[in-house]
Amino acid sequence: MKKIIIISVIVLAVFAVVYFSVTAGSRNAAVVQTAKAEEKPRLATVVSASGEIRPKTFVNVGANAFGKITKLYVREGARVKRGDLLAQLENVQPSADVAAQRAGLSANQTDAVAADAALRTANADLNRARADEERTKLDWDRAEGLYQSQLIAKSEYDSKKAANEVAVAQTAQAQARVAQAKAQLDSSRGRIDMARATLDRASDQLSKTIYAAPFDGVITNLPVREGETVVVGIQNSPGSTLMTLADMSVITAEVKVDETDVVNIQFGQEAEIALDAMPGKTFKGHVTEIGNNALLRSSGLATSQTTGGSQEAKDFKVVITLDNPPDNLRPGLSTTAKITTAKKANVLAIPIQALTIRTPKDLEEKKPGVVPQASAKAKEGPAEEMQGVFRIEGKGRSAKARFVPVKTGITGATDIEVTEGLKAEDEIITGPYRILRTIKNGTTVQIDNKVALAAESK
Repeated sequence: MKKIIIISVIVLAVFAVVYFSVTAGSRNAAVVQTAKAEEKPRLATVVSASGEIRPKTFVNVGANAFGKITKLYVREGARVKRGDLLAQLENVQPSADVAAQRAGLSANQTDAVAADAALRTANADLNRARADEERTKLDWDRAEGLYQSQLIAKSEYDSKKAANEVAVAQTAQAQARVAQAKAQLDSSRGRIDMARATLDRASDQLSKTIYAAPFDGVITNLPVREGETVVVGIQNSPGSTLMTLADMSVITAEVKVDETDVVNIQFGQEAEIALDAMPGKTFKGHVTEIGNNALLRSSGLATSQTTGGSQEAKDFKVVITLDNPPDNLRPGLSTTAKITTAKKANVLAIPIQALTIRTPKDLEEKKPGVVPQASAKAKEGPAEEMQGVFRIEGKGRSAKARFVPVKTGITGATDIEVTEGLKAEDEIITGPYRILRTIKNGTTVQIDNKVALAAESK
């Protein structure tokens, strides 16, 4: 009987030891959630940015002259063709100036015709004077020979000589009249050029009172009314803007991309556009412009326009051209763009939150009664950090977390590509974050994928 009791006590003691060992191991195990590395048919990296709809080509038609608006030929929302009249300013004085300058030009042209005729007359007189000079010179030469031969009287010789001298003087006088006529003609032509320049100036002033459409488009803004007076102003000045004309055939979404993402954006990348005014609808587009100047997020000013440095967040302007924009789009509509900066097919991916960072010292497994010694490499300086995941090795109560270094590729919305270190169906720890942050290599774990995500915050 005593033997039976002793055997029973021994069996119960062994059972108790085994039971407490197992339960103690369960109590010390870290409760984790896991996921498996999976083959994804497609993975894409997407950059999100917000902005507004803008036409690719638009112009603010500004006042080029001071005056009162006498006629508006368009209304807001009207479609116009190139060359169509948009507005008319008061033009009584410019029209009078043009008429006066035209009359002055006509008078100067008449004076030029008269001066040209006087020059031709002077040239004719000069030719006649030269002919008379040649004739009298011949008569004088002949008379000189006859006088030396004593065939004519000295009085006749003197008469021939005097006649030649008169002809020479008349030639010089004719040449002076030709020079005078040329000067008068040049002066008349100069006055014509001056009158034409003045007429061009007056015509330009008159043309600035008439505004025509520079291209086909839609009037998207019309802040003025007939009877108002406009003034010449600087760019974007309310007093100088008559209207805004936009070419709605090419529509763009102008968005601001964070400085950390703009380095991944390239021309031609695909984008998906969503509008607040059209919920549930998306439109396709592609990147056509990438800004080179950073914009301060607080003020929207370019960094080149600021005098001092700033450490605040910065954005870059990116323009996306919509492939098939609907007809009811309006400039200024708020939009959100998702730009696909990278994409791959058939990739091995894991949840992003599974990635963690460890150093070689962190991965040293502690053995009971053994104090770990710092390695020579650790004594040299800071240890190199490694990126990796904790893979589950073993099953049930013997499951352990084993750190595995991995190399990654592109990043999706919730997953990241793994290019080296894992294979499909490998089970890895994904949370909770507080455990994943501190878990040690070789730690016993208990898998519970039903734990609420809210438990991480407790």
